[in-house]
Amino acid sequence: MADHGDALKAESPSGRSEGDPRWFRRLLLKFVSSDSYGMVLLLILVTYGMSVSLRGRWSAPIVLLVQIVTVWFALRTAKARRSVRLAADVVLVAAGVVGIVDVIVRKGVSESLPAIYIVASALYVMAPFSIVRHLITRRVVDAETMLGAIAAYLFIGLSLAYVYRFLGALQSAPFFGSGGVGTMSQDVFFSFTTLTTTGYGNLVPAGQPGQTLAVMEMIIGQLFLVTALGKIVSVWRPGTWADRMTTGAGAAAAQASSNEIDDDRET
Repeated sequence: MADHGDALKAESPSGRSEGDPRWFRRLLLKFVSSDSYGMVLLLILVTYGMSVSLRGRWSAPIVLLVQIVTVWFALRTAKARRSVRLAADVVLVAAGVVGIVDVIVRKGVSESLPAIYIVASALYVMAPFSIVRHLITRRVVDAETMLGAIAAYLFIGLSLAYVYRFLGALQSAPFFGSGGVGTMSQDVFFSFTTLTTTGYGNLVPAGQPGQTLAVMEMIIGQLFLVTALGKIVSVWRPGTWADRMTTGAGAAAAQASSNEIDDDRET
């Protein structure tokens, strides 16, 4: 009797025990769940790390393979429309073909084919639209919503990084002028400093269309933060994520304890 009463008192109004770490464990599980934006976000971070660190003949095709998997997971998690999935299938197949051709054609040449960069960018362009559409249709704002918004934001930055890399490979003049053609890591760095309007100024596009794309990326970055993330943060209230992830389990435990107390009273 006393034990059951203490158990009920330990429950918070939200239905979970004070100091209950289950909500944190469930949040971590989102990063290994195939139906969560946590897995998508983890794959994006893996792709980012590989893009800026891998070198050599096989680096671009390997990164492209991870990108294909990442976009596939993103569209699956976002429950993308059938027409979007069909278009994505075409781009995914094209990306695989380009990756194979890149390995065969280069034969020791250090620089990848320009086509591999534009295909990588096309892959990342499709995902944010489906993710944002899915987040808008969801009725709750929880950890999954925030993870999806962050994933969409990173998709945009990486997509434009590959566009810059593509332009740098095509242009006769260095993309960054006196800063040189740039590397993949520099393109990613420039893209995200532009998207967040940090603008350190150490890397600047020397001409068009790079400058126009940079301005467009600044506007997209600010609009995304103001509308998408701003809306999420304004609606979210402290504790709601943990409550939604543990309320079901906590409420079930409380109900079971209450039933046992009633049985004891009847006997």
